[in-house]
Amino acid sequence: MAIRPVVSRVVTRALTSRAARDLGRARHRRRGTPVIDYFHQVDDPYSHLAVQLLVPLARRYGVTVRPWLVPPPDDAAAPERARLAAYALRDAPRAAAEYGLKFPGGAQPPAPQAVREAAATLSQALSEPDFAERAMVVGAALWTGGCVAGREGGDGATALALGAGERERLGHYLGGMLNFEGEWYWGVDRLHHLEERLAARGLDSRDGAPPLAPFGDTRLGPVPQAGKGAVVELWFSFRSPYSWIAFPRVRALARHYGAELRLRYILPMVMRGLPVPRIKARYIMADTKREADRVGLPFGTIVDPVGAGAERALAVVHAAVPLGLGEAFAERALRAAWAEGVDLASEEGLVGVARAAGLTRAHVEAALADESWRETAEANRAALFEAGLWGAPSFRVNGGPAYWGQDRLWALEQDLVAALS
Repeated sequence: MAIRPVVSRVVTRALTSRAARDLGRARHRRRGTPVIDYFHQVDDPYSHLAVQLLVPLARRYGVTVRPWLVPPPDDAAAPERARLAAYALRDAPRAAAEYGLKFPGGAQPPAPQAVREAAATLSQALSEPDFAERAMVVGAALWTGGCVAGREGGDGATALALGAGERERLGHYLGGMLNFEGEWYWGVDRLHHLEERLAARGLDSRDGAPPLAPFGDTRLGPVPQAGKGAVVELWFSFRSPYSWIAFPRVRALARHYGAELRLRYILPMVMRGLPVPRIKARYIMADTKREADRVGLPFGTIVDPVGAGAERALAVVHAAVPLGLGEAFAERALRAAWAEGVDLASEEGLVGVARAAGLTRAHVEAALADESWRETAEANRAALFEAGLWGAPSFRVNGGPAYWGQDRLWALEQDLVAALS
């Protein structure tokens, strides 16, 4: 049963408030040396990146890192497992280069037996002070087709079961995750939030030095003068909160570099038969809030547009694109749903957003009477799958490699500059 818009606005505003965050931190705070729980998935490229920063993190901030081994997420949390695995192998080397880490070029998915042996080997190191170093060695071998044998008696299955239980108890589903006093941080890409929190506690022994994993945002640097035009394709969903905090920044990138922005709107995952478990939705809301705060965008007064709201917005953006108003409407609709608590399923809400973007009520009525948006949305979904991805936001330049997630806008900018140079 859907939550009434008035209730949704109140509840989501409260859940994403600074007061709720501070209360949660106070409730989970512990005396003594701070402890960070780290959940390592041996066959996860992002875990291989994250584990490389555990020792520098512990040394700089004086924290204890407690490692766990975990299995991959279940199918509900990772519905396009094959595409995710293939994408991670392509994305991890680029992220490694950006953060000054290492990931083998040309890595292939490890064999199941090698994964089991790696888990057994690392299960013997969980209580050892050099777990991170051993995990790096094991991972480097695993991703290049090898294996590092441990001592006799390693019990990977038991270690994985214990780690999975602790991860579930604390409220997550992925590997490569760090948990500190009730909050979750996804490996290298979210470490800057954890570092900021530790520094605020007065724990940074190198106060004023750059963080270990700085926030990767767009720079809007010099525009190559002799370059040719570029086309940026942006796949987005009105039901994706990450699409909201990516959309205005991608628009700004395209404008800055003189690129054409091609909108490729798609149906929400859940409306395409891909589930979003509650534990995942909870994390996404909390994570989007802090990412939105980081880039200065509002977020948290929400009326979920799933269902009629998303379909009506798709119909209008489909009609708005030929009028040159697609970008304006899409950004206004995303802001309305995720930051202003506007019900896009209502006539008042949708018409109000459309008018703010330069459309009229007549435009909206004509758009809602036209079902041709469904064909375009399906074609966009097919193109996204052909590019090897499945979710929003995703983007690429001039038909090149596609990247997923608002935390890869630095990669989009690099590709734009390269295309124009």
